[in-house]
Formats: sequence, structure tokens, C-alpha cells
Amino acid sequence: MRSAMGALLLLGSGCFAGEIPLRFAITDSWAMPMVQTEEGRPIQGIIPDVMTRLAAQVGMPAQFHVLARARLDNAMNHGEVDVRCYVTPEWVKDTGGNYLWSVPLFFQRDVLVGTASSPKVVTPATLPHQPVGTVLSYTYPTLQPLFDGGHLRRDDARSQEQVLAKLLAGRYRYAVSNQWALDWFNQRHPPDRQLRAVAVLQERGLGCYVRDDQNIPAQRILRTLLKMKTSGEIDAIIQSYTGHKESPQAGSDSP
Repeated sequence: MRSAMGALLLLGSGCFAGEIPLRFAITDSWAMPMVQTEEGRPIQGIIPDVMTRLAAQVGMPAQFHVLARARLDNAMNHGEVDVRCYVTPEWVKDTGGNYLWSVPLFFQRDVLVGTASSPKVVTPATLPHQPVGTVLSYTYPTLQPLFDGGHLRRDDARSQEQVLAKLLAGRYRYAVSNQWALDWFNQRHPPDRQLRAVAVLQERGLGCYVRDDQNIPAQRILRTLLKMKTSGEIDAIIQSYTGHKESPQAGSDSP
């Protein structure tokens, strides 16, 4: 499936003459299996695969805008992009925009990650003062009281991949990651070099939101996403990358 979807992504990254594109936001700090980008374009991943399928079923060419996390809210507000996925209303800072939300489509588990030599179970509040690997501009509600109190200190990197690489290199003892990114990262390392989850921070169902604009078929987009979820199409895309079926949806720290 991934090779076929890669071809679709390359087609979908441009626009056909005379056709209005459906413009999707891609966060530049995401890691595989969510997305892989090259030269500012997504070439594979769960999120762009879902977006490409969605655009095809709505009958519009997909156009991707790879943006820094801090730019996403403004891009939606200013009409630079039409759809943003893998998000929850709690992560949208400007709630004044006219948006329509999908049902939950994805399940995210955020975990505290350690190395192979770390204790199997860790309680973050009992850790001694130390840096924790985090992604720039991400918010972590579960750990925020510990950051605010000076108990723990953020050590930011630009992407989730960089956070995990710095942990493996010994730059700090613990980091935060979603389970998908952690599992993908570990596939490239032998068992004695693999990282492991030592605490579950939060879990949440995530969806997509669409600008409520007369030039965008927002209701058709939401109906299509619902159909893709209930038919199992989205879960099949996820399973093609993770090897696992989606977990029940549950509440997460934000990207």
C-alpha cells in the first residue's frame, strides 16, 4: 500500500490546471509513521495518505503546506490552508475562527520514554531535577506543573525524530514521544539500543477540522472522513504503517 500511496502523494502535491486544490497543513515536527517530508513535500506517512484519499474522494487535488507548529493556527485563520488533521480543539489557540470538526479519527498515546537501561516504570513527579526531551512549540499538560515548578526542565528539539535521537545519544535520560513515533524509531535499532515507554502520560482521540468557508465543501469533507473512519479505511492506512489495529479512543499532550 505504501508504494501506491507514495505515487498518489506525488500526484497530489501539485494542482491540475483549472482545479481548486484542497489545501492541507502538515506539521514539520512530525516524524514517521505520521509523515516523512523531502524538500518541503510529504512523500509518505499516515496523515498525508489519509489526506490524499480524502481529497480524491471529495474530487479535489490535494495540496500540502508543510508548516512550523507555531504557524498552524495563523495559517488556518488567514485562509492559507483549509484542513488540519491529527488535532484536538484543546490544541487550537485561536478559537475565534469559523471551523467545523470531524469525529475522532486517530488515537494518540503520549509516553515518557527512557533507554534500555532505564527503570521499567517511572513516576514523573518523583524524578530528580533534570532535562526532559521535548518538541519545540508542543505543549505537555501532564508535565507542565513539573516544568513550571522547576522540578523538570524542557530540552527542545525541532522534531520528534530529533528528540528520540538525542535521548539515544545520551543527551538526557528521558523524553516525551507518541507511541507511533517511538515504535517506528525502534524498528531501525537492535534490541539493546531500543528506547522504551516507562510511563503513559495521556491518551486521546484526535480528528480533523475544516475552515467553514463557502468556497470549501466543508460538510462533504466531514461526511467523507466519517465514511472513511466507519468503513475501516483510515484504520487500514494506520495498520499498513504500524502493523497494529487502532486502539479504542480515549485523553493528550499536544503536538
